[in-house]
Amino acid sequence: MLFSPYRMGALTLPNRIVMPPMTRSRAADGNVATPLMARYYAERASAGLIVSEGTQISQQGQGYAWTPGIHDAAQVAGWLGVTDAVHAAGGRIVAQLWHVGRVSHTALQPGGGAPVSSSALQAQGVKVFVDPQGRGPLGGVGEMVQHSLPRALAIEEIPGIVRDYAQAARNALQAGFDGIELHGANGYLINQFIDSQANQRTDGYGGSLQNRLRFLREVVEAVAAEIGADRVGVRLAPLTTLQGAVDDTPQATYLAAAHLLDGLGVGYLHIAEADWEDAPVMPVAFKEALRMLYRGTLIYAGKYTVERAEEALAKGWADLIAFGRPFIANPDLPQRLRQGLALNAPDKATFFGGGAEGFTDYPVAEAAQTTDA
Repeated sequence: MLFSPYRMGALTLPNRIVMPPMTRSRAADGNVATPLMARYYAERASAGLIVSEGTQISQQGQGYAWTPGIHDAAQVAGWLGVTDAVHAAGGRIVAQLWHVGRVSHTALQPGGGAPVSSSALQAQGVKVFVDPQGRGPLGGVGEMVQHSLPRALAIEEIPGIVRDYAQAARNALQAGFDGIELHGANGYLINQFIDSQANQRTDGYGGSLQNRLRFLREVVEAVAAEIGADRVGVRLAPLTTLQGAVDDTPQATYLAAAHLLDGLGVGYLHIAEADWEDAPVMPVAFKEALRMLYRGTLIYAGKYTVERAEEALAKGWADLIAFGRPFIANPDLPQRLRQGLALNAPDKATFFGGGAEGFTDYPVAEAAQTTDA
């Protein structure tokens, strides 16, 4: 089933393999997507679906240096070069929209202000390293540094951020994307509202589960009003605890979120079972319950092999399977998986920042075989 076509809304996918969002920190000045990024994504256009790296909806929403945005005209134009290249190569691509909330650094905030969150919590460490090209600190790996204490968003500020999401979705369609994915995982802003230990609010956005899901609901409703619910996906990570976002009853919380998103008619739900080494294995009963509550397309990501992917598809837990880090080093990953070919090993030192090295210089299978001969 992994290599069979799949219909998702208006899109016909040639296979059920998804390239999930992966931060690569290679945007140009002004957080603009570059021709090198266009080449990178176009090389991977044989995926059934590509989800772009996290793309900030506003300057306030930026978490790391050299990540692309989609909130001004230059950024939209930069992304149009990427989507044109992907479509010319026969691919389909959606934009992942994110606001990192408290994970941001003061240096990246407008006017150097404090990062914002659902609640005013203890400062979080941000991992940074120095880009090989000397452009400054980048999110990813390396020495831990401390940033300013995040402040709680005032209730009157929240509608403005919801509008930022809606405008970013409109910009994404202008930039040629086939849809958008809301980043509601990995401890970023939407996740900071959802998880009980991250959300300490006592107003209409905190306390009860319904209130903690309110921000998610309002963002989805605003984005769907702009581009249509069928073009909206949402990424959730029920069991991860990244960036200190922890929920006391994750199964109850995320089953309720799935039920909410089903009612709103979003096009797909993208479940991150594991991000790097973080999450425990999701119980089978949890996956079965998600399937019952959410009737749209379900994507699962998290250290999948072809065998595990086929099992998930056959048992109905998933409709599509995302393969993360293997796509970094294998632009032709669907071909390699289908033919059982060896995979290139990714160079972790080049995951974040830099230029073409470790980005667009990995060989495809035919080239690799010719070289070996």
